[in-house]
Amino acid sequence: MNPRKTLQLILQGSRNIRFADFVGLVQAFGFRLARTRGSHHIFARRGIPELVNLQNVAGQAKPYQVDQFLKLVEQHGLTLQDR
Repeated sequence: MNPRKTLQLILQGSRNIRFADFVGLVQAFGFRLARTRGSHHIFARRGIPELVNLQNVAGQAKPYQVDQFLKLVEQHGLTLQDR
């Protein structure tokens, strides 16, 4: 799914976000996969000290991790990057 559509669904309150779509959204904000340990996918972005930790649970993103990511985006004033 298009990252903008994924973001729109999240902002509309959807709690059922596919993990692959959420990873695409995180990457569209400039984060890159730094490492994977077990079920934890760790993303980092230059200039942002916090890491983004995502877990795939039966193909879905964990709602609390979606919320944490949105707070990080807001805190740092990040915008979607056009590919």
